[in-house]
Amino acid sequence: MLQSIDAGLKKTQALILAPTRELAKQIQRVIQCLGEFMNLTVHCSTGGTNIAAERRALKEGQQIIVGTPGRVLDMISKGFMKLESLKLFILDEADEILGRGFQEDIDEIFAQLPGDLQICLFSATMPPYILEITQQFMRDPATILVKKE
Repeated sequence: MLQSIDAGLKKTQALILAPTRELAKQIQRVIQCLGEFMNLTVHCSTGGTNIAAERRALKEGQQIIVGTPGRVLDMISKGFMKLESLKLFILDEADEILGRGFQEDIDEIFAQLPGDLQICLFSATMPPYILEITQQFMRDPATILVKKE
């Protein structure tokens, strides 16, 4: 993901969704460590945080946003999170997000995404019903399955 980000463009280019605030913060820290010398901006957008501070951070321009579905949808619907420059949409722990009742939020977020972007789903498990759901919003997907051992 990091190599796809244009450091000179101060607009959101990658959106990563995680099922919990804790996982979103962990992902943000990893991105900050890996991208330390790339001068990229990364913001964590989760519930339970100050909305005014988040609005300011989003207005400054964040190249990568990591968040939970509910807060991200709220920021998009209020017009604070702009996605016109988005290149990557990533669902981490996709089975958790899609199986925990976030399906409506994901559908609404997906409806706001630009048409030409890469969509990535990552999960330790991918039950058949999750694969069926992904067919709704992925075009010609490549599936990479790793054996348990």
